[in-house]
Amino acid sequence: MANIASAKKRARQSEVRRMRNKMRRSAMRTQLKKAVLAIESGDHEKARAAYADAVRILDVSANRGIIHKNKAARHKSRLNAHILKMGA
Repeated sequence: MANIASAKKRARQSEVRRMRNKMRRSAMRTQLKKAVLAIESGDHEKARAAYADAVRILDVSANRGIIHKNKAARHKSRLNAHILKMGA
């Protein structure tokens, strides 16, 4: 455990950030699962709505450094490909 006041403060800040990132990562994964389930259900409109929500949370996660921007782009691309395939 830290003995210096600044180290104690840094430890507190790190824990708060870790919990906040954990919450945001969990919300992102939940939204991705909802989008995948909507795509698998076959309802095109429901899938488009779930995709829009997933894109928003992926972009927020990438901007905040929770995931890499390329990972967000990869998820968006793959989800969109499935939705386009549904519409065809």
